[in-house]
Amino acid sequence: MRPVPALIVGGGPAGAAAAIMLARAGVAAHLIDRHAGPHESVCGGFLGWDALAALRDLGVDALALGARPIGRLRLLSGERCVELALPHAAAGLSRRVLDEALIGRARAVGATVLRGRAVRAADPAGRSIRFDDGEELAGGALFLATGKHELRGLARDLGQRREAPCAGLRAVLPGCPTLAGVIEMHLFDRGYAGLLLQEDGSANLCLSVARERLAGGVAALMAEIMAEAPRLAARMDGKMPAHFEAIAGVPYGWRVAATAPGIFRIGDQGAVIASLAGDGIAIALGSGMSAAQTFAGGGPEAAERWQAQWHRRSRRPIGIAEALRRGAAGPVGRALLMRLLRWMPGLGAQAALLTRVSARRTGERRSGARSAPGPD
Repeated sequence: MRPVPALIVGGGPAGAAAAIMLARAGVAAHLIDRHAGPHESVCGGFLGWDALAALRDLGVDALALGARPIGRLRLLSGERCVELALPHAAAGLSRRVLDEALIGRARAVGATVLRGRAVRAADPAGRSIRFDDGEELAGGALFLATGKHELRGLARDLGQRREAPCAGLRAVLPGCPTLAGVIEMHLFDRGYAGLLLQEDGSANLCLSVARERLAGGVAALMAEIMAEAPRLAARMDGKMPAHFEAIAGVPYGWRVAATAPGIFRIGDQGAVIASLAGDGIAIALGSGMSAAQTFAGGGPEAAERWQAQWHRRSRRPIGIAEALRRGAAGPVGRALLMRLLRWMPGLGAQAALLTRVSARRTGERRSGARSAPGPD
């Protein structure tokens, strides 16, 4: 089995960003995507300013793809509402459109893209993967970018977590003019929902909720949430959406501290930030770009150093996002948060800035490679 120079498992933003940067650096990158074509994803409709900057550096113009500009955050808890200006311009874009643009860009700059191929297992010692048809492929380096999905042989170690993972749900609602330029965050017990306009004018609804609240099923959960969040219920016209996409076992706050030689864990395989912070896509793009640049400058042996640096870099933003998520999970914390933001709205912008993980790559001085632009 002859290895390829760089093997990337996962065709989402992290994997595609890594493939683009590797191809630009002259590294023959092979990107494996389990989806044969365009598809939706539960998370990732919000593009913060740092994600937009990273996309521009990758050669993707989100606004040209139809992304809807967002300049304000509308935070709702029960009947209470606070509206705040974001510190910089953001946008809303479906993952279907974003992922296709990134994969197309990776192919255009020279990466080999294999679509519709499901990877069943990995061998970290050999930096190899096995497809569901038994075929195997090895890489000089293996970039793990499978998002929230585990890969046998390289599954994330979640055994030391004190908190059970959360569940994510996504549905599409009819758009309305009052969502223009705004992302709405609806807070309720042990969860929250985000609502924004997509490029086609529909509204993307994403919910994060403690997994135990799903014990009675989605219909029962949504009935409870609509009672707790009447303004969200009004957005849904009092009716449950006909279709939900779901993912279970989302370990918010998790970060990997170490990796095997030649294995780069990027995106949610390296660090999982609460979606309340809106930084998931930026972290995916930034980690993919940074890891690719580190590999191009330092080879497979730089993986362990890079992973440790990314762990340190993401510690404070993810810690702050976790504090906000946990604080908003209960009625006392939500009430305090809403009062603080009403009295001192500047705190919202400051919190948004503190939960960002810069797209600028780690280890840039040691590898000598060019850094990706991003906010300081």
